[in-house]
Amino acid sequence: MSRARIRLAIAVLASALAIGTLPAAAHAAPAHSTTAPTAMSAGRYHQQAETIRQIPLQGAVNVRDLGGYRTWTGGQVRQGLVYRSDALGKLTPADTTALSGLGLAKVVDFRIPMEVHYDGADRLPAGLTATSRPVSDLGLYGTLLGAISSGDPAAQEQMLGGGRAEAYMRDIYRTFVTSPENRAQFATTLREIADGSQGPLLFHCTSGKDRTGWMSYVLLLALAVPEDAATRDYLASNTFRAAYDAQVRAGLKQSGRMQNPDLLIPLQEVRQDYLDAATAQMAADYGSFYGYLTDGLGLDLRTLAKLRTKLVR
Repeated sequence: MSRARIRLAIAVLASALAIGTLPAAAHAAPAHSTTAPTAMSAGRYHQQAETIRQIPLQGAVNVRDLGGYRTWTGGQVRQGLVYRSDALGKLTPADTTALSGLGLAKVVDFRIPMEVHYDGADRLPAGLTATSRPVSDLGLYGTLLGAISSGDPAAQEQMLGGGRAEAYMRDIYRTFVTSPENRAQFATTLREIADGSQGPLLFHCTSGKDRTGWMSYVLLLALAVPEDAATRDYLASNTFRAAYDAQVRAGLKQSGRMQNPDLLIPLQEVRQDYLDAATAQMAADYGSFYGYLTDGLGLDLRTLAKLRTKLVR
């Protein structure tokens, strides 16, 4: 790309992100391996059918290619370069073979050490080792283990009932913005994704929905994907995880460890309310999404332009 085109790309990106809001697509419910229409605005675009591209595995349920989304600038996010997922510690041999086919050059694990200890390290194709890049969960995992292991319905209600689980989730999402350590982990990952010499990259946490969901949301907005489409990608975790999470709750009740496992639902789901907590914090601290990228994550305009050049066609 010529210097003139790079300067133009930087100028377009800066002006778009500085606005703080992007043209939005019409709302559509997340769908498992189906297409959903996205109506582009400003009279420049026509309705496009997009697909949330799940990678079907036996040992993980929320593995997806982030490519395929249309941008409001008229481009499309390239497939096969960035993937998001839940934990990969329970993959089968067939799953690792499937991952080999993705040609991954790097796997970034946002889990804290306690999660890795209890759930297991990633099972990856030969020659590939996960890079540990922990993002704080404000002690949620430990709290959840304590609530379940107590076997005490009153204690579980005290920990998670009465809106406390939802409040906990909102607090976690705010730390994606307020915590310097968390911001540094997200920023490092974005810089690696932007690196033209870096091959396909996958990032994940335990459920692939909160830390991974925020990282995906930020990346898609930085690529000029309309906010509605980025939100739809975030909310799609509920579809992909629903059956597995219901089985977990049923197992806890059957085993007698939880009398009311529905207390876990606010922790198992992603919700617009949680995302709103993070974006409201972002507006309060940095004024706009562009401010979060540049001041909060420390990404310069050249890096943001490299993201667009590498990932948008």
